[in-house]
Amino acid sequence: MIGGTGVFGKRLVRHLSGQPGLALYVSSRSAAKAETFIKTLKRPQAELRPVTLDTSVNLHEQLDNIRPRIVVDCSGPFQGAGYETAQAAVSAGAHFIDLADARDYLAGFADALDVTARQNSVSALTGASSTPTVSTCVARHLTKGWQRVDTVDIAITPGGKSEVGQSVIKAIFSYAGKDVPSWVTGRLSKTIGWQSARRIHIPGLGHRRVAAVETYDAEYLGPLLDVQSRVSFSAGLESRVEQLGIEAIAALRKRRIIGSVNALIPLLLKARQITRIPTSTSGGMLVKICGLDADGITTEAKWSLVAHQDHGPNIPILPAAAAIRKLLSGSAKQGADFAHAALSLADIQSEMHAYDIKTATSLVKTHKSIFETALGPQGMNALPQKLRQFHGASGPVLWSGQADVTRGAGALSRLVGWIFRFPQSGQSVPVTVSIDRTRTPQEGPIEVWTRRFAGKSMTSVLSGQGGGLMLERFAPFTFGLKLEQNAKGIQMPLRHWCIGKLPLPGFLAPRSETTEHIDGDGRFRFDVRLRAPFIGSLVHYRGWLEPTHEG
Repeated sequence: MIGGTGVFGKRLVRHLSGQPGLALYVSSRSAAKAETFIKTLKRPQAELRPVTLDTSVNLHEQLDNIRPRIVVDCSGPFQGAGYETAQAAVSAGAHFIDLADARDYLAGFADALDVTARQNSVSALTGASSTPTVSTCVARHLTKGWQRVDTVDIAITPGGKSEVGQSVIKAIFSYAGKDVPSWVTGRLSKTIGWQSARRIHIPGLGHRRVAAVETYDAEYLGPLLDVQSRVSFSAGLESRVEQLGIEAIAALRKRRIIGSVNALIPLLLKARQITRIPTSTSGGMLVKICGLDADGITTEAKWSLVAHQDHGPNIPILPAAAAIRKLLSGSAKQGADFAHAALSLADIQSEMHAYDIKTATSLVKTHKSIFETALGPQGMNALPQKLRQFHGASGPVLWSGQADVTRGAGALSRLVGWIFRFPQSGQSVPVTVSIDRTRTPQEGPIEVWTRRFAGKSMTSVLSGQGGGLMLERFAPFTFGLKLEQNAKGIQMPLRHWCIGKLPLPGFLAPRSETTEHIDGDGRFRFDVRLRAPFIGSLVHYRGWLEPTHEG
């Protein structure tokens, strides 16, 4: 157990110590430190042996002396790490497991280790932690048999009183404010680490604030599940001071106002003695996936995990424990791979029984789109086929094409355009529209439309109200649109508007001339013209879209 006296190493040793028949070599740079830790374990069933081990000094010789059957690397951080430890383990004829979650390390692991592992008839498993193993096992479990996966959103938020080591803080700051991989509009893209913050709700835990973090899931799950639109991975700290502090540091680093903050890590760890006071020992994980199930029905699947009594930090070590059982049983194949290739979600959940950890799964199916709710079945069926496809419950979630954009002139028009993130003027501007069909407890089924003009996004939330009425929310404003359909298409004149729940005067309302129809080439056509009293033209954009992925 490399790093056996570290934050995760101690938890894994404690977890395995109740298993008779195991001989656990608990390594540390000081055998005395390992022995002190071993003495804290109550009635261990496994044989525990403290050992001095430094991976940077004669590791091959040290492994030859111990001759382990399995080597588990719990040390970290794996950001910027090489594969010397893993190579030494498999070269010594031992199976290897690590708890890595660093993107670059994970991406190159199989290529670096596979040949050596096969030559020595052993298995080398990487990423045996919350990410990517738990997240991937959950995603595969939820989407088994699905026809299409549209979006995958994963979030982890630990309890604020959980112990945090220096290596964890260093890993967080290594990418805060820097580009990290993300999966957007069905392809690999980038976002900024510890930005794009949002609130999530985990059943049994409540609301937590999370932000984008660097994981391999964002670029790995996209191709693995053929995700049509988005894969996001976020994390959040329960302490609002800590969370907002990291977001602020990320924002400053993004703007190159500050550089490395590693020198502050010891001070920040001391500050946690204060910032963690109002927090709890409860944390959780949420995986939400939307798409078409085996029957082609729009489905939102959620898997949530809640851990109390500071048992959450055990979750990252459970895949490693499950992998050890697989290796001891001889059922893992030889070679190098991700740990999730050898494990199922059931394997990991079977390791949770000793802890105050609860999981739950929910499935919500949507048979009608918000446009069908607004128009009714007869009105929906009267639309041209391409419009029914665009607005249908199971229609493609990603469309692409081109648009001509004309922005209004004048200072007030530019100010309104900046507030609402209207696109800049241009001809034949590349445009994509992603439609996130989901639901909220307050609004029920909704659609989140993200329009990207030359990479710049404009997002709104739509919900159907029945009686031909549609609500479109550009927070904090909400606009009521009357859907008027015919055999040619749809018109959407504005009927009312409000800020929050406060109605606003109609004479101040913007004027909307919005139409959708099908052109002679069978393409979806849109034409949106917005004007405002006393200001004049705000924006006019018109163009065409086609499904990026059919089905």
